[in-house]
Amino acid sequence: MEKKKNFGFYYGILLVAVGLGVFYRIPEVLLQVETIEFFRQKLFLVRLSFYVLGGLLILAGGIRIYRNYK
Repeated sequence: MEKKKNFGFYYGILLVAVGLGVFYRIPEVLLQVETIEFFRQKLFLVRLSFYVLGGLLILAGGIRIYRNYK
């Protein structure tokens, strides 16, 4: 049972790290997305999607970490 708890904890840390990485990469990726003609008119939606994705990853990781210590 202890291995399962450790796995959940480290998986939570990994999810939070990936979520923070998404936030870090958003400005660089959006510069590349702006060059694609199809997404120029939908840039707000693309930006919102990236931020929601990063937020959900951080939230899921935080929930896993919290449940590990509960």
